[in-house]
Amino acid sequence: MKIMIVDDEVIFRNGLSQVIDWQDLGLHLLAPAESAEEALSRLPVEKPDILITDIRMGGKSGLQLAEESRELLPDLEILILSGYDEFTYAQQAIRHKVGDYLLKTGGPEEIVKAVIKAKQRIIDRLSVRNAELTKEKEDQKRYLQGLVLDGHRSELIDNQEAAHAAGKLLKHHLKRETESLQVALFQASGWEDTPDYQSLLQFAVDNILKELIPCFSFIHQQRIVAVVHGQEGSEMRQSYHSIIGRVEELLNCSLFVSVGKPVTAPDQLHESYETASYTANYKAWIPGKWLEYDNIRKRMGGRMHIQREEELELTAILLNDDLSGLRAWVGRYMNQLLSDSEATLETLEAASQSAVHAARRWLEQVMLATGKGQEEVKLPGAAHAQEGQSISSKDRLFQQLNAVMKVYHHELADGQTAYVRKAIAYIEGHLGGDVSLQQVAKQVHVNPSHFSEVFKKDMGVTFGDYVISRKMARAKEILSVSPMKVSEVAFSVGYEDVKYFSQLFKKHTGKTPSEFRESGGMTGDRPVTADKPYGKR
Repeated sequence: MKIMIVDDEVIFRNGLSQVIDWQDLGLHLLAPAESAEEALSRLPVEKPDILITDIRMGGKSGLQLAEESRELLPDLEILILSGYDEFTYAQQAIRHKVGDYLLKTGGPEEIVKAVIKAKQRIIDRLSVRNAELTKEKEDQKRYLQGLVLDGHRSELIDNQEAAHAAGKLLKHHLKRETESLQVALFQASGWEDTPDYQSLLQFAVDNILKELIPCFSFIHQQRIVAVVHGQEGSEMRQSYHSIIGRVEELLNCSLFVSVGKPVTAPDQLHESYETASYTANYKAWIPGKWLEYDNIRKRMGGRMHIQREEELELTAILLNDDLSGLRAWVGRYMNQLLSDSEATLETLEAASQSAVHAARRWLEQVMLATGKGQEEVKLPGAAHAQEGQSISSKDRLFQQLNAVMKVYHHELADGQTAYVRKAIAYIEGHLGGDVSLQQVAKQVHVNPSHFSEVFKKDMGVTFGDYVISRKMARAKEILSVSPMKVSEVAFSVGYEDVKYFSQLFKKHTGKTPSEFRESGGMTGDRPVTADKPYGKR
């Protein structure tokens, strides 16, 4: 939306241009005019939406300007400024259908309020005009929107008639016949996050798009859906780069565009819409202002699971309450996922949630090992991205993992012997690695001898027996739910000697690993995440 200021006093003209942040109001400030005559010469070309003019100027007055500008731009919103609080002037302003009569002594805030009201009047007029469209036009639009959104033909009018009308409507909006069509979805953000401002922003973007490019567009679920001419390659890149830049400049907002596959007929537009919607879901993952379906359609899929080394590094960070380390880990993890040119939305989401599940699994194991039940500690949820969500994938993953870290340190790592619980948490995350007394004591920054004494006193069992018991419990979990070889199970809980592992396992369970698996492993209502937790004797 454009605004022009007219005043023959340079100080007031320039001051009004600079003291108010017009872009913050969503307005593009045109170059101020020094006289009514200059303004009248520029109006047909620059076509401002709002005109602010002084009432007394050399040459034609502001009231004369208001009268003549109405003939050029009937919808122009005019605000009159005066240094004189005279009723006669106010009466004349009303007769000329001026939007507001303001005193220069009123201050910038009064002008801002009047401008916002003028903008709203413009929007209201456009809404009224849209409401006054003929039923035939509305039926055509609903039919075409139905083709795009749902792929169905409207029951309001005969299909053959509607198909002809839709083609005619597209030709009208696209200005010419076209060999191919595409659906592009525009998502705008950056204004105040309220329903009114969001609606105003979408409405403004939609109107600017109609001015910038030939298109049939409408607003649906907080996005502008546009049917445009099919484009490819450099032509497409240049076109959308220009559109995005212009909209962001005019509205002081941020714009993201997702482009669907080209189609050759109106009844195929739903396919283009579906591919544009799918492409839009990559907004949280792939940086940039726009993305086309052709860039992602051939992807076969990347990895879907966190690797063991990454999981160990993550649990160590969670254990140490290392906020900056967690953010750096998330950055490395996500960058590695995104660097895979074969990664799809599904595999990216799966790999991201795999990290969250790993953290939650570690927390649950720690809870059981320390004697805290899930009913005592509220576990953070593993939320998923939602359509239209503005948060980036990195920020979302960081928030989810940070929630797990907060639960551990707020609920489980307190008390005089907090380092014992911290040691247990470390053991749970590293059963396949080095969990010797010296290593664990080092992790919790306690002398090994002192740590061994306190651990036995607090847990009622020696450190060595506890570690073996936890390794056997983890082995039973794996044998119950996984087809892994016994040698692989042994290695996963830190034993390279399979024979020694089997002897220990039979000592603790009364069965060899193979016998345990053949008997069905853990059955019934007993959880498979841990044995009965140790506690103070």
